[in-house]
Amino acid sequence: MRRKANKGQIRPKISTMPRQQTEAAAYLDIYKLVIEKKRLQQELTDIDQRRQQICDRLTVLNQQVTTLEQSAHQLQNSTTIEPKVRPSTPSPSHPPEKPLPPQSFDTLMLDY
Repeated sequence: MRRKANKGQIRPKISTMPRQQTEAAAYLDIYKLVIEKKRLQQELTDIDQRRQQICDRLTVLNQQVTTLEQSAHQLQNSTTIEPKVRPSTPSPSHPPEKPLPPQSFDTLMLDY
């Protein structure tokens, strides 16, 4: 089962074997840090692009809601000015069907 990562802080990757303190080890650590920095910068760029897409979509949705609210308001005003004549009782095209009488069911016993 996989553990949930702590969302508070990004943890650096740890090597299981400690290295000797050499110049090569220092350059390897520098390389790892540079790679992590590039990865995080790319992730931040992706997040910014996604944020921009979301903001654009929210703007479109707000415009659509405003347009629909205005058209609904206009329709409401037009129906109050010219009320349509509605019949007081609906006239069905055919009479409602009578409910069916209760039916008896045959039972069957099974043994297994």
